[in-house]
Amino acid sequence: MRLNEIIQLTNARIVAGHNMDVGEISVAYSSDLMSDVLTLDTDQLLLISGLANVQLIRTAEIADVAAVLLARGKKTSPEMIDMADKIGLVILESPFSLFRASGVLFAHGLYPIY
Repeated sequence: MRLNEIIQLTNARIVAGHNMDVGEISVAYSSDLMSDVLTLDTDQLLLISGLANVQLIRTAEIADVAAVLLARGKKTSPEMIDMADKIGLVILESPFSLFRASGVLFAHGLYPIY
């Protein structure tokens, strides 16, 4: 699934990584527990989370996440945006709940990592 389709389906807006082409997102994972994210071993992952702090960015970098979708209307801080831009991470913000965003994306062909 392309990033622009994810943006459209979740009413998201891009807040970091505006010029990034992450290619095709192949799988998604929804979690607020960054320790769970660190156990993943995959490429082209969309992380859907409601955790809006710098730990999310650090975890995404270590786990080689392609893009992050912040759910529940959570907002990124300027520090998060700066960090994301430096490491080449795309961050999206969506008003959808974690459940709704995951369900909509799944219904349109974005599958879970497991």
